[in-house]
Amino acid sequence: MTLSHGDHVDVIARARIAAPERFDPFGDELVDVHMAEGAIVDIAPSGALPRHGRVVDADGAWLIPGLWDHHVHVTQWAMSATREPLGHVTTAAQAAAVMSAVAPGADGRRVGDGFRDAFWTDTPSLADLDAATGDVPTYMINADVHSVWLNSAALRREQMEHSPDGFLREEPAFEISRRLNDVPAHLSDPLVSQMARDAAARGVVGVVDLDMAWNEEAWARRIRGGFDGLRVEFGIYPMFLDRALTEGLQTGDVARGASSDLARVGPFKVITDGSLGTRTAACSHPYPGDPGNRGILTVDPATLVDWMTHATAGGLSCAVHAIGDVANAHALDAFAVTGAWGSIEHAQLVAHSDIPRFARLGVNASVQPTHAIDDRDLTDTIWADQTAHPYPLKSLADSGANLLFGSDAPVSRLDPWAAMAAAAFRTGDGREPWRPDEGVSLRTAVAASTRGGSNDPALIHPGAPADLVLCAADPLHADDGALRAMVVGATVLGGRLTHVA
Repeated sequence: MTLSHGDHVDVIARARIAAPERFDPFGDELVDVHMAEGAIVDIAPSGALPRHGRVVDADGAWLIPGLWDHHVHVTQWAMSATREPLGHVTTAAQAAAVMSAVAPGADGRRVGDGFRDAFWTDTPSLADLDAATGDVPTYMINADVHSVWLNSAALRREQMEHSPDGFLREEPAFEISRRLNDVPAHLSDPLVSQMARDAAARGVVGVVDLDMAWNEEAWARRIRGGFDGLRVEFGIYPMFLDRALTEGLQTGDVARGASSDLARVGPFKVITDGSLGTRTAACSHPYPGDPGNRGILTVDPATLVDWMTHATAGGLSCAVHAIGDVANAHALDAFAVTGAWGSIEHAQLVAHSDIPRFARLGVNASVQPTHAIDDRDLTDTIWADQTAHPYPLKSLADSGANLLFGSDAPVSRLDPWAAMAAAAFRTGDGREPWRPDEGVSLRTAVAASTRGGSNDPALIHPGAPADLVLCAADPLHADDGALRAMVVGATVLGGRLTHVA
């Protein structure tokens, strides 16, 4: 029987289990996994039980729990497929020249994304950008999304105050992204569906969507329209906190108006500092050559405690963006004071004394291992004078913290295999591993890429959801290249194929 996308599966036959945590007796033996009503009902030696219904023959492939990306900006990531990629540009002049050749979209804007101005060898100026791009509104979104570069035509269109270099940073930059992402559903929803198909092809069954919007209505609409590619937990930002609490939304609730339970309320999300690339992450020591700049706290500690207190009382978990060591310390303090549960997002620079506080407070470390590789040169330069610990994955894991892996797409690609490889091998561009002492085990990397994280990974056992992935190689015994090139033969979500090779 030939199976295709959308088909329900009753048996995965002749598979080898490679879950990061196991209680079964089968070792490397071939097994059949029997499923019904979206759950695993039995696991038996291959052929020991009759195979009824639709069967996927694994032919000896490795079976792992479905993978999750715990930090995605879904619409922004989906929309990036329509924007000019700028990750390759090395100067402001080159960025301006590339954008000058881009045809405006139907809305009259040119939009590019993915640049990293911290690596540019020249200084951006609004005058130079205007000279290259003229009167066509031109927008460039930093890879870290914490800054945007606009020409004068775009600044006038958005009614944003002119600046000498044309850059907007932090909240004004986020507002530009919100406006650019606010496109009609008939344009954005097909892109989101394609994003889900691409994710399923990499073994992803679920994401935490942290788009800066009121996400419940969007996900209910998509699911009513037939979206069935992923489980989604969507975030709620401070501007929507009162609405969420008034309407009684709690973490784990099914999205109201949806026709399935695939979309659920996720965490209250708050951004408390900037980023490394934009040089706005709140740090204890100044940035080189800029003695007055220690980054910024975008939310003061008292306000953070107030918001988290209300969110927690209303039944919402908390996801706190904190990149610099000062921001991480304040976020941990707020968890301690409020009794909130949830995660710190990013945790890129953490004081040594704060590392064990994650485990003591039960705060998940939601981290993006690929950022450590992408940012290694920035970390070694603009964070060279910081005394806190950069990208401390193994230190966090060894202290007992629960790691949750994600991509922060579009900051990096939504690819859990790249994240696992970066976390375990600490390289990705052929260079020697960067801070290899912070590399985690493959077991930890795979576990952190499942729903529960490194301390509570998803299991393959009777009663568990039938969210499963067939891999061409055993990820628990793979090298860097094999992980990054992992072939996913099939992805099963609740017993239904969302990808088949």
